[in-house]
Amino acid sequence: MDMEMILSYLADLSANNNREWYHAHKADYRAANARFEELIQGLMFRIGEFDSGVLGRGPGELTFKLARDTRFSHDKSPYNPAFRAHISSMGKLPVPVGYYLMLKPGGQSFLGGGLFADLFKDATRMVRDYIAAHGDEWTAIITAPSFRECFTVGGTTLKKVPAGYDKDHPQAEYLKYKSWYLEYPVQDAELMDSEAFLDKAAEVFCRMKPFNDYLNRALADFKMPER
Repeated sequence: MDMEMILSYLADLSANNNREWYHAHKADYRAANARFEELIQGLMFRIGEFDSGVLGRGPGELTFKLARDTRFSHDKSPYNPAFRAHISSMGKLPVPVGYYLMLKPGGQSFLGGGLFADLFKDATRMVRDYIAAHGDEWTAIITAPSFRECFTVGGTTLKKVPAGYDKDHPQAEYLKYKSWYLEYPVQDAELMDSEAFLDKAAEVFCRMKPFNDYLNRALADFKMPER
């Protein structure tokens, strides 16, 4: 699997982030995207060994478009020069949380998981309620050596514990969060041997699974807002 082709295409798109270049190099995009979908398929098979729920989707259902929505952004460049996928039982939807991969040259690639929920107030509330009621389990997951070797919980936070929650709760710091997510950085050189990368990614995602499972229990009754 030619990972260099993927990074090379994305680097070229980053340097020529305009519609004219993109459409003139559509064949290069199709070739690089096909390689990326092959990578996702291989990763799904490996994740399926410890989380069979991801096996019911095709790679094309899990990947995101390169085109950006620039309506509300200061950055008007039309494309995000990154290949991205969210591997979960419900595909690309943010809930249930799954396994996220972003490939972006220049050492900007990462393996991710957890909940990016700043826009979903119901999801934030559900996770806060669950942490408040199941704080010991949360502590056990995020202090486990296999977790701490790879991850630190990230997310946007409030300055104070929100109203309705105990400011002296043992997990008060995490009750301030609006999102709870993980990012494991990947350097370009690590991508060159695709089989070694897939093995490493599967190991990282396996270590992430208890965290994702905890959030998915919290979000069991979540409904995506209707547009």
